[in-house]
Amino acid sequence: MLAFKSVSKEYRDGTKAVDNLSLEVERGELVVLIGPSGCGKTTSLRMVNRMIEPSGGVLLLEGRDVKSYDPVRLRRSIGYVVQQIGLFPHVTIAENIEVVPRLLGWTPQKRSARTSELLELVNMDPAVYRDRFPHELSGGQQQRIGVLRALAADPELILMDEPFGALDPITREQLQDELKRLQAAVHKTIVFVTHDMDEALRLASRIAVLRRGRLLQYDTPAGILRSPADDFVAQFVGHHRMADRQGPQTVREIMNPRPVTLGVGASTEEAFALMQSRQVDTLLVVDAQGGLHGYVSALHLAVRRTQGERLGDVCEQGVAVVDAGEDAQGAFARMDQEHLQYLAVLDGGQLTGIVTRRSMVRALAAAVWGGTQ
Repeated sequence: MLAFKSVSKEYRDGTKAVDNLSLEVERGELVVLIGPSGCGKTTSLRMVNRMIEPSGGVLLLEGRDVKSYDPVRLRRSIGYVVQQIGLFPHVTIAENIEVVPRLLGWTPQKRSARTSELLELVNMDPAVYRDRFPHELSGGQQQRIGVLRALAADPELILMDEPFGALDPITREQLQDELKRLQAAVHKTIVFVTHDMDEALRLASRIAVLRRGRLLQYDTPAGILRSPADDFVAQFVGHHRMADRQGPQTVREIMNPRPVTLGVGASTEEAFALMQSRQVDTLLVVDAQGGLHGYVSALHLAVRRTQGERLGDVCEQGVAVVDAGEDAQGAFARMDQEHLQYLAVLDGGQLTGIVTRRSMVRALAAAVWGGTQ
């Protein structure tokens, strides 16, 4: 999807912001660029949409040098979210979301439908919010609109530059969870800049650790926690607190034993209500004996526009599963390799829990640092 090939950026005063950066981002990944101030992470991000031009090397998007794209068309084809949000204060939420679709010539009907679809994805009722103005929203709600605006034209690639950095810790954590749910629903490729390692571990498929413009390590969260490349990376992730402890042995030790479920006989309306009350986008569907029957997502139900149907008739099959007694490290490796958001845990054929990336990181952090994070 996206590849940096020995990319550098040097300014006229001799400052080298990015130095020989090479990494690839696969389709559907959420890759985090992280490092201290001045490490080159934002410069690297802004070279993707040509807001900054590289001094050397090649940056490929879909196998094509970004320099060969018209800059305006390139930027309209890539979603972009920044910390300052940048909503237009004197137009409505709907008009803010529809900026790029309007520039691309979408019809009013298509723009309106897309706005409603996106607002529903983040549990903001279109009838309530579409005609409001930015000053009528909380900081977290404004940032949600910033993310939706980046998604509006359905781009394959989204760039996010410390989008949650100005928010309070509770709101920031909520939006991190919401971004993960959105990513699972819409399967976009995201490059995300942060200086917060906790945020990186929570969100990323892979993490690129930068220092003084150079790439020190590019690995999964689990890989960086287990094997930091050097002392700087170790200190940056808190490796200096590492204890000589044995990690979790089985999936049962690290699973969440309370996944959000609903029975096969429940209606789609009940599923929507439960998703809203529990703030999730996916439900696991179980039979009367507790066996796993499948799953339903908010997006799937919204697209089908089903009413009064039983979940057993509309749910999707193909849930990735793991046995509760299996090796935890093997489950971690599988999630990394297959880019899975979760594994349903079975015990004797019955659904007994769920392993998510968040529970995986928490378990590894507890093993490495000697306590929960």
